Order: sequence, then structure tokens, then C-alpha cells
Amino acid sequence: MSELQGATALDEAVGRAAAHLLAHQRPDGHWVFELEADATIPAEYLMLHHFFGRVQPEKEARIGRYLRRIQGADGGWPLVHGGPLDISCSVKAYLALKLIGDAADAPHMARARAAILEAGGAERSNVFTRAALAVFGAVPWRAVPMMPPEIMLLPRWFPFHISKISYWARTVLVPLTVVMAHRPVAANPTGASITELFRTPPEQVRDWPAGAHQAEPWSSLFKGLDGALHRARALFPRTHRAKAEAACEAFVTERLNGEDGLGAIYPAMANAVMMYHCLGVAQDDPRMRTAWSAIEKLVCERPDGDVYVQPCLSPIWDTALAAHALLEAGGAEAPVRRGLHWLLGREIRDVQGDWAWKRPDLAPAGWAFQYENAHYPDVDDTAVVALAMDRFAREQDEDATDGAVKRAADWVVGMQSRGGGWGAFDADNTFHYLNHIPFADHGALLDPPTADVSGRCLAMLAQIGQGNTPAARAAVEYLLREQEADGSWYGRWGVNYVYGTWSALTALNAAGLPHGHDAMRRAVAWLEGAQNPDGGWGEDGFTYPARGGTRPDGARRCPSTPSQTAWGMLALMAAGEADGEAVRRAAQWLLDRQDDDGGWPEEDHTGTGFPRVFYLRYHGYRRIFPLWALARLRNLRDSNSRRVRVGL
Repeated sequence: MSELQGATALDEAVGRAAAHLLAHQRPDGHWVFELEADATIPAEYLMLHHFFGRVQPEKEARIGRYLRRIQGADGGWPLVHGGPLDISCSVKAYLALKLIGDAADAPHMARARAAILEAGGAERSNVFTRAALAVFGAVPWRAVPMMPPEIMLLPRWFPFHISKISYWARTVLVPLTVVMAHRPVAANPTGASITELFRTPPEQVRDWPAGAHQAEPWSSLFKGLDGALHRARALFPRTHRAKAEAACEAFVTERLNGEDGLGAIYPAMANAVMMYHCLGVAQDDPRMRTAWSAIEKLVCERPDGDVYVQPCLSPIWDTALAAHALLEAGGAEAPVRRGLHWLLGREIRDVQGDWAWKRPDLAPAGWAFQYENAHYPDVDDTAVVALAMDRFAREQDEDATDGAVKRAADWVVGMQSRGGGWGAFDADNTFHYLNHIPFADHGALLDPPTADVSGRCLAMLAQIGQGNTPAARAAVEYLLREQEADGSWYGRWGVNYVYGTWSALTALNAAGLPHGHDAMRRAVAWLEGAQNPDGGWGEDGFTYPARGGTRPDGARRCPSTPSQTAWGMLALMAAGEADGEAVRRAAQWLLDRQDDDGGWPEEDHTGTGFPRVFYLRYHGYRRIFPLWALARLRNLRDSNSRRVRVGL
């Protein structure tokens, strides 16, 4: 590996990667890259328009081309690139293609139908897919678990309350309860039907498959309660129903969030449009126009002619991570300054969001993930933005953050959960019994503390000089408790153990944990064992069903990816392994695969929306993290110190 004997190869790679990243900066200073999921969101977009009877021939043709292109080799549609069929995703994609005119006997549709039937048929779909199918008359409403709008009237001490579920769950669920109560019928102008996807006659579909995480006795208890609610549906007092629906409407309208949309996530936005329709709101009403505008902002038109729909937009996250990579690379002070100035203008300071239900005395601060989402600042984004701002101020001896770093730190500390960890949007969101209700078959109803978010918060505290505070000490103890038996850490928001281990090791290193500490050494051993023979790291979403890093124990290996290889490198360097063979091999893997334009190719979904259910392909990751890792390696080799002095 002669290329890494000197600094020339690293310098050239870092320079080209930095130029590539800088070329994607927007004129106002920020970065935003495509955020791609699976077939579900574009399929739901087509379904929403056909619910209202809206036919868009040109756009539909381009979305249809995209859906056909990403169809899996097995005939179905996967959740991750190259993965096996997912039944719910495949049913929605198939329905969407039929809505826009694809014939059931077309070869690609026949392959899809055969794959879906072999996997158990459309009756095996998850709860949210069943609700969508019920709107199109494909299954009876009794096939959908009951969730009445009266939940909005429950007191906070009740076992179920919207404050006890995650931000994404409440923004999706609140408007959906109104839709489910009204049971609207889709216009369906093409008259599409998917009866052929069922092994059980659709009108006989009643029970639903439990999620893999749902166990007895909770599963049977909640299923019995659901049956009682279905039987009692006609008995709900009309006055209570009207009051409940008014509460749902008020909740949604307060959080409508302009053209960035309810919760700034597609499913919530779509449900808001349908809720307003069910409540009789006219299409030209400002609320309805605003809600539709938010949806259309997510439509992504690609240069190759394909069109798909993003689940949300990621400008705060992309800009903060790009700033970190460029700060590591050096020589881009002016562009980074512009990016941080743009971020400063997005600070949330004047809205007491839903997080205040648990922390009413905490002053608002921080950043969202999207352009605007004031009710839902993101703890993870806030820590990463503050880390970048603090590093820039220290290195450039200038602080133009107007106190934003201090406000962010105060808010993050205030959001710490019992036990020392942090969730992404709420504190102490740990009502785990709720993941057993029928509507939680996806297993992501809650927002408990996680190692990756907690790692970023600890890194921030350590970098700004608060590494020995009670909050930081509690965070260190939390991370040490969360380490898996094999030495890895679970990654909630990135795939998976490589991401979690990077997040934890960089934080513990910043907090001063010695490189010889047992937790560090066990993590290094796991990373070295998980490294692929080619020198990179690769992992897919199928490591999520089981806790514990699986690859060193003999499970199948996944092809290496640029972003995961960079995380592995950054993690090992944080543990003092900059001169190790594993880092050398990983760096060579990245050098060998850099494109002529300075970026790296990556089709894999290395981001996580919900483990086992929804994954993300951040198009910025392949541009940001390899640059960051190679620049750090160069900097460490040029330094007399082997301890990274910044939090990430």
C-alpha cells in the first residue's frame, strides 16, 4: 500500500473531496442533499392524489418509471437497496402503479403479484398500509386497529396520552384518527383494485399480524381492547366526538408549520390534508393550500427524468455535517462561516414545543432537522450544530454565534433523561408498554434515549468545557452501560452498530476516557472483527432485529460502503488507533474508490428512520463522511498528539 506511505495521496483525496462538497453549497450558505427512502413515500403520494381524484399524467409517468426501476429482483419492493421484498412497501407500490394505469398482466406487475402472494398476501400488510387500503375499499375498516379521536381528550395521567408517544407518532396519528373516524372513500378515478394480491378474500380480512417486538400478555390484552372499541364505535357520544375532532384540528393547525408542513415529515402532512378534507375544509382554504404546498416541496425531480418523493428534507443536518467535514479538511473558512451564519438564522428561540410538556421551565433553543419545524427541535441536530459553531469560533478566534452555543447547551442539558441518556425530541419518552398496542406494529411509537444521540450530546459538553459536569458524568455512565456484550453500540439513527460505535467512541474520547479503558479496547476488537476483507465496513438494516453486533460472530457480511467505512475509521481513530492496520486498510479502500469528481458512489441505505421498518439513503453521507475520515487521518498523522481535541 505504497500510496499511504506519504501524505500526498491523502492530501490529494482530501482536496478533491472538499472541492466536491463545496460545489454543492447553496448560494445562501447551506447544504441540502437528496433524502431518499423506499417506494413507500412516492407510492403514498400517488395514492393521495388519486384519493382526491387528481390525475397528473406527466408526473405520474415519471414516478411510475422510478417505481419500476427500484423494483427488486425478487419481484417485490425492498426497504433497503438490494434487500428482499417488504410486504407493505410492495403492496403500496403495486397499488400506486395500478392507479396510474399499469396493467395487472404486465410482466413487472405479474412478478410483483407472485412475490406478494408467496410472502403471504396483502393481508400481511402493516397497520398504516391497511388504513390506506381501507380508504380505497381494498379491505374493510374492521381490518384496521381502532384509534378514535377521543384519545385527544384523555388526561395526561392516563396510560395512553399523546404526550407519551414520540413526536413523529403524534403528528402522524392525531390527524389520522379523524380520517379513521370518518372513513372516507377515495375518488379513485381509474377504478383500480388489488383484489388479486390477497390470499384471503379481502372482505374477510379481520386480524392483523403482530409486530416482531409485540409479546404476550400485552398483545392479547390490547387486541381485546381494540375489539371492544370496534364494537362500541357507534356508541361514542356525538358531543364528545365533535370536541375530540376540534382538539385534533387545533393541534394540527397550530403545528401546520407553513410550507414546511406538519412535523415536516410526509406522512403527517398527507394525513393533515385528509383530515381537513374529512372536516369539510375547502380546497381553497389557506390551511389546505398550505398543507398541499408542503407536500409538493418534497417532490424531487432528477436529471435522469425520474421523479420521487422525499420523506422530509435535511438541510440543518446536512449543513452541520458538511461544516464539520470542511473544518477537519481546513482551508474553507469562508464557506463554513457562511454555512454557520445560515444555521444561526434557523435557531429556534420563541416556541415552546411539545418537548415542554415534560420540561415546562426550560427555555426554547436548538435546531430542527428540516428548514423549519419549531415545535420539534432535534436534540441530535442541536448538539452537532453547537459542536461545529464552537469549533469554528475556537479555531478562527471569532465568535459570531450570539450566544447560540450556550443556549443550545443549556437546552440539551435540560432535555437529558433519567439515567443520563438523551432521546431525539423528548425527555423520558420511555412508556415501553405502548409499543404493544396494535397501532405500534412498527415498534417505533416511542423516543427513548439512545447511544448515538447521547454520544453527540456528551461530545458537545466535553468540547465546550463541561465534560466534568454531573450531566456529562451521567452520560458517560449511560454509554458504558449501553455497550453491547461484544463491544459495539447499537445505532438507532444510522445503520447500525458501526454508526453507534462511532457515536459512542468519539464522545467517550472527547470526555477523556483513556484509550486503554476496557470499553475502548472491546470496541476496537469488535470493529476490527467486523471489518470486511477488502478493508471497508458494510452493514444493512437486517442487523436490527437482534441486539448485539453480529458480524464478528459469523453472520453474513454486507458489502462495504463509503459512509460506514468512514464511521469505522473515525471510531478507531477516536480510540487511539490512527496508526493501526485496520485504519490503514480502510483509508486505502476509500482512496481506491473515490470518483473522479471527488465524491464516492453509494446506493445503500445507511441512515435509519425506524429500525426494521424505514431506512434512509442520505445522498450527502457519501460526500461528507469519507472526507471527514481521511482529513482526520491526515491531521492525526501530522500531529504529535494521538487524541482528537474536538468532540466529533
